[in-house]
Amino acid sequence: MSKKTLIIGASTNPERYSYKALLSLQNHGHEVLAAGIQEGELNGVKFITDKKQIADIDTVTLYVGPKNQTEWIPYVLQLKPNRLVFNPGTENPDFFQLATAEGIECIEACTLVMLGIGNY
Repeated sequence: MSKKTLIIGASTNPERYSYKALLSLQNHGHEVLAAGIQEGELNGVKFITDKKQIADIDTVTLYVGPKNQTEWIPYVLQLKPNRLVFNPGTENPDFFQLATAEGIECIEACTLVMLGIGNY
């Protein structure tokens, strides 16, 4: 089943894990949206920079370190995703606790590994 995923910390740099995750999510049949601080486009996905409301987000996957997450926290909480993935290097106990209190399933995992082993 396809799940709508929002990548936060999207990048057009092929060396970045958010870049690799976007392509892998698409290859696995998931609808992908991407948000970042810079405008860009990757494989037909235009990056959202204005934090607009998006409906029916299943998963938000983070590629922004804790010190740069502050501006994203209210946005993620108001999107009310079913799940929030803290990829390696994005772990944030305060954000994890806030999201959990809002009924959002939070996991510390790697989106690329999850897709690779089939448990995304």
